[in-house]
Amino acid sequence: MKVLPTRNSTLALQRAGFACVPAMLDYAAKGETGVTFYNAKGEQLSALAWREIRERAQVVARKMIGAGFAPGERLLITADTWPGFFDAFFGAQYAGLLPVPVSIPVGIGGKDAYLDQLRRQFAASGAVAAVGLDDLAGYLADAAQEFPAVRLHGGMDVLYSLPEKPVDLRPLGADDLCYIQFSSGSTRNPHGVQITQRALMANLAGMVGPSGLGVVEGDRAVSWLPLYHDMGLIGFLMAPLSTQISIDYLTPRDFARRPMQWLNLIARNRGTISYSPSFGYDLAVRRGAAQVPADLDLACWRHAGIGGDMVRADVLERFAATFEPFGFNRKAFIPSYGMAEVCLAITFCPHDTGVRTDAVDRTALAEAQRAVPAADPGDDHKSRRFVICGRVLPGHRLEVRDSEGRVLPDRAVGRIFVSGPSIMPGYFGEPEASREVLSDGWLDTGDLGYMLDGEIVVTGRAKDLIIVNGRNVWPQDIEWAVEAKRVVKNGDAAAFSIDTGEGERVVVAVLARVSGDEARVTLARDVAGAVREAIAVDCDVALVPPTLGLPTTSSGKLSRARTKANYLAGLYAPKPAAA
Repeated sequence: MKVLPTRNSTLALQRAGFACVPAMLDYAAKGETGVTFYNAKGEQLSALAWREIRERAQVVARKMIGAGFAPGERLLITADTWPGFFDAFFGAQYAGLLPVPVSIPVGIGGKDAYLDQLRRQFAASGAVAAVGLDDLAGYLADAAQEFPAVRLHGGMDVLYSLPEKPVDLRPLGADDLCYIQFSSGSTRNPHGVQITQRALMANLAGMVGPSGLGVVEGDRAVSWLPLYHDMGLIGFLMAPLSTQISIDYLTPRDFARRPMQWLNLIARNRGTISYSPSFGYDLAVRRGAAQVPADLDLACWRHAGIGGDMVRADVLERFAATFEPFGFNRKAFIPSYGMAEVCLAITFCPHDTGVRTDAVDRTALAEAQRAVPAADPGDDHKSRRFVICGRVLPGHRLEVRDSEGRVLPDRAVGRIFVSGPSIMPGYFGEPEASREVLSDGWLDTGDLGYMLDGEIVVTGRAKDLIIVNGRNVWPQDIEWAVEAKRVVKNGDAAAFSIDTGEGERVVVAVLARVSGDEARVTLARDVAGAVREAIAVDCDVALVPPTLGLPTTSSGKLSRARTKANYLAGLYAPKPAAA
């Protein structure tokens, strides 16, 4: 198998500045770099130079045009990490069609839920064709039955088997949409974010420029992030393409099975840029630390990005402590903040500063929505640490506002609003939902935070807030309190509140990885005790069988909303009577 080079020998590095995705691929195809796919054992599966990706995509495009697909029609693609996704996605770009990347099934026993999700995505996107992995052809067929407009579905062979006709390509241009992105958390009532070519190009320019990652010649990307999520698709396909650098891929499933392969790939191929949500760094420590090869060398990793969920300082500190002996530099961490409605990126932290935190007084935060510096930052009972997530990208604006829309000063917690060229024009076919979040060029992110010397500190989602006796409690605080006591593993707890008719009641759902009534009683008691000690609130504890698991969004984040819905539907056992 060939090893694709890190540098192009003759093609000059162009850092974004293109008009559209086809133009990016046309330029990158003049070089020798490209993408390589690896399995869980670290074995190379296939390698495609950008030139080959372009050639294959144009063949698929001529097939789709010849089959009568009209400009602007939507092609739903199950976005696994494999060459077929590249063929379909870029083929659609050259054929003038709109790709709609969607997730693949995750978890145990999720067939019905996945089919329901697919049906909703078909309805929301109006897709006329759907392709993907052969293993998912049956799912696509079942979901497509309800939609007469779908005239082609199946594995990639249904595209490959179409005749290639001598037709002119009709690539999407600067004034066109680029694709439709289903935002994470929208599996129940999916909102298709319209990603325009112009917005994507603006976001890429900020991401790869000096205020973002500052991509330079000799950089190489390594990723396990799913390509149906904005951080995987834009951050680790579009951004490397826009700078003509090579990418080494693991699938998310293989990363979950063997997280050390992520770090092995970085070390082996001298990767310089790789990203993960906090839970990925945590998984690498918990499952990978015991399997670190003696010759692992992570000194090449200059940008270790964090995004996609709340950035957790404790997780990153453990990762740094574990892998510093193997060359990792904790100053390589780059916390950032973003969302699909802004393509991907909103803010980045400066290079070589690592994770910076702000410790604030818990009482002032809960009762006055003020991030007052903590008198004793080391006292976890009285203080709360948040990670500083950096400055807004050039050409964009960010404000923190109160409930009346007034811009708040530093250290006042409110809703985060953002404006600029990366903002979506709206949700596909949903004008009312679009108006709920867009006004006068500003996007209501739905997130809470405060400004600190020109940088944003994200404190949580507004819709996840728990209000107990007039006091604001972040569910992350509750979950982290349980995890900090080592009562459950990281990611095994979900906190939410229910209306009892007499006020809000906190519920903590935890994975019960124990057997026997006595062990279950002990677990519930320990969870409740950890919450009472750290947050000073009482809670009910729901024990969730590992076979059910805690629900996640399409991007792998914990879904508190779905956990709450499952609890109210009676799917989770109540706490034992003795707890």
